[in-house]
Amino acid sequence: MNRRTKVELIESIRREQRFGQMRSIRGLAKQFGVHRRMVRQALANALPPERKRPQRVRPKLGPAAAFIEQTLQDDRAAPPKQRHTAHRIWVRVRQELGCVVGESTVREYVRQQRRKLGMLEREVYVPQSYAWGEEAQVDWYEGYAEIEGERQKRQLFSLRSMASGGAFHCAFERATQQAFLEAHELAFAYFGGVFRRIRYDNLKSAVKKILRGYDREQTVRFIAFRSHWGFEAVFCNPARGNEKGWIEGEVGYFRRNHLVPVPQVASDEELNRLLLDGSRAEQGRRTGRTISVGEAMAQERPHLLPLAAEGFPLAETSFVRVNGQGCVKVRGNWYSAPLPAGSEARVVITAATMTIFAEGHPVARHRRCYEQGRQVLNLEHYLDVLWRKPGALAGSTALAQWRTQGRWPASYDRIWREFERRQGKSAGTRAMVELLELGRQLGYERLARTIDQALELGLSDPAAIRHLLGRPATVPPALSDEPAKWSQYRRPLPLLNRYDELLAGRRLQ
Repeated sequence: MNRRTKVELIESIRREQRFGQMRSIRGLAKQFGVHRRMVRQALANALPPERKRPQRVRPKLGPAAAFIEQTLQDDRAAPPKQRHTAHRIWVRVRQELGCVVGESTVREYVRQQRRKLGMLEREVYVPQSYAWGEEAQVDWYEGYAEIEGERQKRQLFSLRSMASGGAFHCAFERATQQAFLEAHELAFAYFGGVFRRIRYDNLKSAVKKILRGYDREQTVRFIAFRSHWGFEAVFCNPARGNEKGWIEGEVGYFRRNHLVPVPQVASDEELNRLLLDGSRAEQGRRTGRTISVGEAMAQERPHLLPLAAEGFPLAETSFVRVNGQGCVKVRGNWYSAPLPAGSEARVVITAATMTIFAEGHPVARHRRCYEQGRQVLNLEHYLDVLWRKPGALAGSTALAQWRTQGRWPASYDRIWREFERRQGKSAGTRAMVELLELGRQLGYERLARTIDQALELGLSDPAAIRHLLGRPATVPPALSDEPAKWSQYRRPLPLLNRYDELLAGRRLQ
């Protein structure tokens, strides 16, 4: 009998005793089919008494009770993530004590003992309110994407406004300090201003050393960055992610709704456009308020600190010298440059790119490599050398990298072999190098289409391909019966009589 039924039965007994014909306890018990004790309880109180739970005897658990209690006591001094679970205790009880007891019995006993020791108390959090533009929270998290058909892990940055609930997300290959600072500037541009206070974990990009309490020794570059933008940095206690729980929840929500299924993109740039679209899409969401996130962001924007006139210098600069392989060494990797060996160059390093300058002008740009001891080569940078040394093309590392990247289609090899068959190995390779130079100037997609066209027409002469490349991109429309489409190509027929006069030796007037 549940509690509701008992209350209704008690009401019936009390009503019958007050207004009915039956007044005695024995009669009421017989009328309602209950024990006389139940009648006395009903007449004494309108609510049924609390049910007493009998103390269960656990004869099999007895030998292990002291072991469990001591284990839980020892856990109080152990690291939070290295304490015993109830399952682990049950396994140890069976293995070390030889006690055959059910896991559910051990779980119930562990729960009771933890409650006695105060280890099951849930922490109570005080609700907080935030003024417009007062605080934002920042976090890094991991995500995967299919980039060019390959599943790759990316580090995603998120910044969330505490007042409006708006959030910005972007992705980087590595969570470096440069990426950390660059992501801030992108977020500030997204919100249209700077928050007065930003809360962080103790990440290495900002914190050099954790001091007592909330004091931190911050990195010099991060101090300069926040000084440039004018915000205050606040750091959580170690292993206390709940101190920035809003951004933790934002990360989980955004990952579930915008990274599931795994995005399929062609590049990191496309992935970041997808994340930006997702951030903007969430502006239509309502988070327990009468206005949407986007409307709240619009109200918050005038309260943000204004953006700086110019950004913080995020790029790092180093001066290098080109080695005998036409490369410069930067951060443990070698990058090709179209410069003479021994010349000096300036390299500008960002979170995603490496740009090489010579005499103040950019001469090469590479995607930044975060591994060590790698060669990042571009075949374009060796075209001048390959013209002088055509035999080096076939086995060059730059060519192998182009093949791996899909930048060297099969049609290139076919036309190359035709050149070598017609002109010889060296001259044929030089002709191929010349075509690559035209591709660099006119675009490799156009070059590939032209080579495919030449192969279909059975052309294997370099001059013919150069001629095809030199044709205008647009061709006249097909002739038809409509004069408007072909009249512009009509020309008068030539007159040959003047040529006859010339042959006859007459002087032309």
